[in-house]
Amino acid sequence: MDLTLPQRLQKSVSGSFHKTALLQKRVRELIRGASPLIETREKHPIKIAFLEMERGLIELIPEDDTPPPTL
Repeated sequence: MDLTLPQRLQKSVSGSFHKTALLQKRVRELIRGASPLIETREKHPIKIAFLEMERGLIELIPEDDTPPPTL
């Protein structure tokens, strides 16, 4: 039985802050106009980012210009 996108997302990122942060960062990039790293007819940035993450095409690299959060 094939899993739906929400089920695949939950299975992939559940309990993983790293993967969640990676997905969020890539979605923001796509919304700001970045080109998808895969050929797809999909238009939804979350679905595109998830497909890229599933295929190992993106990785989380800390941004140097972002100040650390204050507690």
